[in-house]
Amino acid sequence: MPLPSDTPAPRALVLGSTSPYRRELLARLRLPFSVEPPEVDETPRPGEAPAALAQRLAAAKAAAVARRHPLAVVIGSDQVADLDGEPLGKPGNHANAVAQLRRMSGRTVVFQTAITVMCEQSGFVQHDLAPVRVRFRTLDEAEIEAYLQAEQPYDCAGSARSEGLGIALLEAIDSDDPTALVGLPLIRTCRMLRAAGIRVF
Repeated sequence: MPLPSDTPAPRALVLGSTSPYRRELLARLRLPFSVEPPEVDETPRPGEAPAALAQRLAAAKAAAVARRHPLAVVIGSDQVADLDGEPLGKPGNHANAVAQLRRMSGRTVVFQTAITVMCEQSGFVQHDLAPVRVRFRTLDEAEIEAYLQAEQPYDCAGSARSEGLGIALLEAIDSDDPTALVGLPLIRTCRMLRAAGIRVF
C-alpha cells in the first residue's frame, strides 16, 4: 500500500565505514542500510588524547559521507585503544601487533569507541562515546604469536579481536554497551537512530 501523501518517506541509512565488523554489527538490527567508505585521514594530531581522537574521527567520517548523501541518516564510528593516555590504533602488520600486545600485557586498556549520527538535510547530529575498560592477562611470547597467527587482527585497534580468540587474552571487560569493544556500540546506536527518526521495530 502506498504511503499517504502527507507521510514522509523513511530516510535511507548509510554506514560510513570500511570496517567489516561494524557492518556485521549494524546488520544485527535488521535495518536496510548501505555502506560507503568515508575516506578520512585518521592521523592523530600532536598531543591528541585517545578519546578526543576517536570522537573527532567518528564525526569526520559521518560528515564526509553525509555531504554525499544529504538526505540520509549517516553513522560514523571510530575506535582508539587508550594505554595510559597514549593512542594505539590499528597495528597494520605483525611486528606492530606483537609490540602492542607486549605493551598491553598485564595492563588495563580503555577502548574508546565514538559514534556520530547525523542527517545533513534535517540538521540532526548527535555524538557519543562508549569507553570499554579491558584488563589483559600477563601474556607470554608463545601466546602472543599463536593468537596473531590464528586471528591476524592487524585491522583492529590495539590488535584485540575480542569476538574471536582475542577473548582468551583478557581477564575482564567493563562496559555498559558491550558491542562497543567490537567497534559499534549498538545500545547507543539504537538510541541515536530513534532520535534521528529511524526505529528498529
